[in-house]
Amino acid sequence: MKIEICAFSGYKIRPGRGVRFVRMDGKPFLFANKKCFSRFSHKRNPRKIRWTQFYRKAHRKNKSALLKKKKTRRIVKKERGIVGASLDLINARRQQQKEMKTATLREQAIKELKERKRTKALRRKKEREERRKKKKTTEKKDKKRTQREQNKKSKSKFNTKQKNIGRKY
Repeated sequence: MKIEICAFSGYKIRPGRGVRFVRMDGKPFLFANKKCFSRFSHKRNPRKIRWTQFYRKAHRKNKSALLKKKKTRRIVKKERGIVGASLDLINARRQQQKEMKTATLREQAIKELKERKRTKALRRKKEREERRKKKKTTEKKDKKRTQREQNKKSKSKFNTKQKNIGRKY
């Protein structure tokens, strides 16, 4: 048996009872009686009408809710020592462990920074070497060009002399 709740008053509605209203957007509402439906259609706020369950919840009129609140337990945390060790000793060890942890983290961070610097330096060194190689190759190419040009000039001079010599006028 499915028991539903009134959309306006919050009362329980048994099967076969109540009024079902479906709004234009397709949302269904179930009301306990005509009184609830009329208040809903007049757009009354159920939290302001005294006999609704929503009013009772809003104004803390439910005794069952108050009883439940009183029964909740509060957990109190207590630190106890371990047999053979006092609280002071335990706290001292905790502090030591924290210091050790921070020291190891610091060392790891320093190692990472050094490694990054090394890789950066290596990368820069490679880039410099590549630039130098490019410069050398361009210088070599320039030298070869100039030599070729000079050779062409000298050959052309030599050829013209031969041509002149070989001709008979």
